[in-house]
Amino acid sequence: MELMGKTVLLTGATGGLGRAIATALAGRGAHLIVSSRKPQELDELAAALAGDGHRTIVSDLAEPDAAPRLLTAAGQIDILVANAALPASGKLDSFTAGETARALRVNLEAPIQMTRELIPRFTERGSGHFVYISSLSGKTATARASLYAATKFGIRGFALCLRDDLRPAGVGVSVVSPGAISGAGMFADSGADAPPLIGTGTPEQVGAAVVTAIERNRSEVTVAPMRQKVLARVAANAPEVMSRLSAGIAVRFADQVAAGQIQKR
Repeated sequence: MELMGKTVLLTGATGGLGRAIATALAGRGAHLIVSSRKPQELDELAAALAGDGHRTIVSDLAEPDAAPRLLTAAGQIDILVANAALPASGKLDSFTAGETARALRVNLEAPIQMTRELIPRFTERGSGHFVYISSLSGKTATARASLYAATKFGIRGFALCLRDDLRPAGVGVSVVSPGAISGAGMFADSGADAPPLIGTGTPEQVGAAVVTAIERNRSEVTVAPMRQKVLARVAANAPEVMSRLSAGIAVRFADQVAAGQIQKR
């Protein structure tokens, strides 16, 4: 799909990754509808984007029925980029029932509900594209990530299955899976030290990956240095072996991340 002149609804737009995605899409000539919980930051982002005609919608996807209300406010769109997510790092029993529900709603339920609402519109005109921001945590198991990984495994599986369903209708579906990203995203927001030797990606690479996914109709784009990709592949194929080999370092790092995100649930 050509992005020039297309209307894109981007959720979670005021986070570091959201800003990079918005910048990349606007740079290709798309009209952005940017959404998040932060009105002032939304206005600043829209004003800073290349081009004109960008709009803002304040929406907290953790609220019941926020997803359909957001779609109603957005109106006609060509592309959905589902980027909004809550960290959800830590042991499951450290979450309240309300925190658990919020994470599931924002990370998994809201994108699925918005997709369900949009499918008839996209299929009727035989065009459109869905992009879901997952994570390497949607491919590999790590300590202190049971809830977060459940949502990211879930959204990745949902996207890849949906792609098969919508291919005959001419509607694209992509999943973008960032690893550890420097300067933005949940890893950076936690304040944890970077894990040794695996390297990091950049927010700009995530933005470029979203553009590539749409323009080339890619099923999945992983944003991570080769070392991370190799480790993720090994962990996906031999989770017990990787867990035992990396147990000490992985748990210490996971505890740092969880501690830095506890106020963001």
